[in-house]
Formats: sequence, structure tokens, C-alpha cells
Amino acid sequence: MSKANYLIHTDAVKNYVLPKSDYTKQTEWLAYADEADLLNVALFGFTARQWREANPELAKKNNVRDFATINELTVLSNLETHNAELIKSGKDKQERFKILLGIAKYQLSVLDEAEKMKAVKSLPDDIDKG
Repeated sequence: MSKANYLIHTDAVKNYVLPKSDYTKQTEWLAYADEADLLNVALFGFTARQWREANPELAKKNNVRDFATINELTVLSNLETHNAELIKSGKDKQERFKILLGIAKYQLSVLDEAEKMKAVKSLPDDIDKG
């Protein structure tokens, strides 16, 4: 699913961001990186570059998303499709960031809380009664 959402996201960049930008053919990759960083900051609180600089050994073979939880990856996948729709609707980057940040916080809290509740329900009865 995440590959499909990534394709939806990159298609929105290609069809809606690039035509309105000053990127040349040689620099249009920056638009994709910029949008990926928008999602990274909304979800993780930092850009890919910031993560690489803070984790130089890990960054030799990995990226920040390799260390994301399943909940974070789920939210990231959702953010990709939300951002694609926001791009298509003409929202500017600042407004999109505010919206995506709110979505990320909400969805992550819901998923994390559900995970906690599932863990509590799976405790044996004698442990639960303390």
C-alpha cells in the first residue's frame, strides 16, 4: 500500500508542483525531496538531512524511515495521499504543513493508544488484578 500512496504523492508533485515552479529538468528532484521533507517534519519532527547528520553511522546504509514504527509508517503512507490531495486543491506549503502536522499527531495518537489497549487486553488475568 505504501508504494501506491508514494506513487500518488509523486504524481501530484509532477503534475501540480513542478509546472508552477522554477525547477529545471536537472533540479526538479528537489521538489520531490522538499515534499518528502515536509512529510518527515510533520511526522518525525526533522528532515532526512537532519536525521543523517545526527546519525552518520546509521545513515551509511539506512534512512530515517527504516527505523520508523509500523504506526509511523502507516501514518506516513496516509500523509502521502493527504498531501497529494492538498497539493491538487492548491493549498500552499505552509498551510499543507499545518494540516499534515495535525493529521500526523491525531492518527499517531489513535494508533498508539489502540496498540496500548491491545497490549493491556492481552495481559493474563492474574497480572491484570495485581
